[in-house]
Amino acid sequence: MLSAGRVDVRRAAAHSGQMQWDEATEAFVEHLTKVRRLSPATVRAYGSDLRDLASAAERMGVTGPQDADLDVLRDWLWRATQRGDARSTLARRSATARTFFAWAVDEGLVAQDPSLRLVSPKRGRTLPKVATAASVRDLLDEMGGATDPIEQRDAAVLELLYGGAVRVSELCGLDIDDVDLDRATARVLGKGSKERVVPFGVPARDAVRVYLESGRRALLERSPSEGAARRIRAGALFIGIRGGRLAPRAVHTLVSQRLGPILGVDAVGPHALRHSAATHLLDGGADLRSVQELLGHASLGTTQIYTHVSGERLAATYRLAHPRA
Repeated sequence: MLSAGRVDVRRAAAHSGQMQWDEATEAFVEHLTKVRRLSPATVRAYGSDLRDLASAAERMGVTGPQDADLDVLRDWLWRATQRGDARSTLARRSATARTFFAWAVDEGLVAQDPSLRLVSPKRGRTLPKVATAASVRDLLDEMGGATDPIEQRDAAVLELLYGGAVRVSELCGLDIDDVDLDRATARVLGKGSKERVVPFGVPARDAVRVYLESGRRALLERSPSEGAARRIRAGALFIGIRGGRLAPRAVHTLVSQRLGPILGVDAVGPHALRHSAATHLLDGGADLRSVQELLGHASLGTTQIYTHVSGERLAATYRLAHPRA
């Protein structure tokens, strides 16, 4: 039985005499969304990579995937290296090409898979930026006791990002009913729509309670649209100045402004607080499996990068303190 993607593409190919990149891309994205049920962000990344490949191939006169060969793929990656794409980006694009052509062969859209001999660049291991426990504590303590509604919200946001080690998408997706202040836990929806319950500490609980009792109510009253305020009054936990759900971009700006100077960088994202929380847990004696569960990592290998951070810190301390170092 043919999938919907295969039927649509074959009809287009039969009509035009040749399968076009945009038609194949649309069918592939539909397959990722409806069959593999990947997250919207992952599907967007696949689609973006494939459209970039299509653009590069068309410049070489290759108007459809059935005419693409290994040279086309190599030229595409080479051009990406020339414009300075990171090795992690190149590795992801190689993976996109392999996934797409494996699907295309399976669907009978191309005769051969040109990506079988495509060599991915080895990904360099980039250790995450980590703030010291003392610097994070000072930052969060400084934001405590705020009376301005936005500052109360921002304090609760940073406390939960660090205290619960959650992803920014998980934080922005929280509804009021997802948070249990009595138990100090939050129910978050992670990658692959996997739900988990994360604990957080007393400071985070207190910051969220202050925000709910004071800051959020004031932000709703400031909302330019009473209708919008009513719609989200019982919904989103964190809201913006216009009354809508707080956007990840706003959280990125907040973290960059507050944490950037501490780390000595111009821009830093919310993941830095998640990295810091995981590293501090391991430094404090937490076992790797527990940290993996808290972070919602599917693979223990993903969590293990934080052991390298802690190990480097231990090595640096040794070199500074040991008389025989």
